[in-house]
Amino acid sequence: MAILIHNANEVLTFQSTVQGPRRREQMSELGVLENASILIEGNRIMMVAPLEEIKEQFPSLVDNAEVIDARGKIVMPGFVDCHTHLVHGGTREHELNMRLAGKSYMDIMNAGGGIHYTTTKTREASFDELYDKTYAHLNDFLRHGITTVEAKSGYGMNWETELKQLEVAKKLQQNHAVDVVSTFMGAHAVPKEYKGNEDAFVKLLIEDMIPKVAKLGLAEFNDVFCEKGVFTPAQSRLILAAGKAYGLTPKIHADEIEPYEGAELAAEMGAISAEHLLVASDEGIEAMAKAGTIAVLLPGTAFFLRAPYARGRLMVDRGVPVAISTDFNPGSSPTISLPFIQNLACMNMGMTMEEVLCATTINAAHAINRGDVVGTLEQGKQADLLILDVPNYKQLQYFYGMNHTDTVIKAGRVVVKGGNLL
Repeated sequence: MAILIHNANEVLTFQSTVQGPRRREQMSELGVLENASILIEGNRIMMVAPLEEIKEQFPSLVDNAEVIDARGKIVMPGFVDCHTHLVHGGTREHELNMRLAGKSYMDIMNAGGGIHYTTTKTREASFDELYDKTYAHLNDFLRHGITTVEAKSGYGMNWETELKQLEVAKKLQQNHAVDVVSTFMGAHAVPKEYKGNEDAFVKLLIEDMIPKVAKLGLAEFNDVFCEKGVFTPAQSRLILAAGKAYGLTPKIHADEIEPYEGAELAAEMGAISAEHLLVASDEGIEAMAKAGTIAVLLPGTAFFLRAPYARGRLMVDRGVPVAISTDFNPGSSPTISLPFIQNLACMNMGMTMEEVLCATTINAAHAINRGDVVGTLEQGKQADLLILDVPNYKQLQYFYGMNHTDTVIKAGRVVVKGGNLL
């Protein structure tokens, strides 16, 4: 049955003549319509226009449609969370007091915590345990208006566990309403068993794991943590080049803790995105702008680590296309609230209310190569829509730390109504 949404106070279409991710002032163009309705058939958007125009063009569909009254609310595309470590075992609340006492991210990791702790828990967890836990997390994402997520592996760092993570993500993509886009990140850290022999682990990634991931079709992207004490720029270049040779699009965790030429490497390697960038250099930002590399900024991580925020305002002004994500993970950003992440970006990175919405819809979609499918409301796009219980979009940032999601339509099907899963 077709769906007709009408009477919304505002419809944010994000339609534009711009191809690809939005930059500079383009990020403020929300395409706000005040007298628009939306007609959906199957999993696609048929038309966004005044109701009378829709009735004139599709009279039979309108007459037989399920009608949703969005009076007093706004309608916009589903949120896209383009950087998560979705599939993992265990939690790390025991590290919070360590951090509050002044221990750094790398201090905790070098003491056997951090990524290494989660790796142990993920290795120990069964497939079903990981699947059930992650399915529940996806339900929470959906209730917060997130209809597409990227999911990185990287808490295995051996083939058996990396495969388990990727297969869990694949099954969730098949079974859950949320679209799950997979990234291979075997290069998340050097496992403890390879300490002092890091190049051997790089060789294992390049010669064994990456070819297997590509052959089995388990991921679209290949990511690496380019950071002092983790993988050097030279090692990262080798890992990303190997992924490209097997058809995996490069991504990079770059310049999170120390400036390490990660942004520059992202531009050099033609990465679709560079992520974190808390301490990216001016030169790296300029290189990304020239290359068109998307900056995926993660203000929740800066908030939780009590670290300086990425220079989002500068990046937008310099012409870098910017996306924003939760970085959902058990250590440095244990949140699924992308609305709160938007609030942080406004308050701490100098981005406007309009820019953060662009950064969590169309630009986030482009960061995972889904810009032609989701991220805007226009004819032919997948019908991923939110009805938010605010009278205008500016209240999304004004009433901070709140979930305003009333209704979620995913691929043409109502999956959340009145804030509750159906």
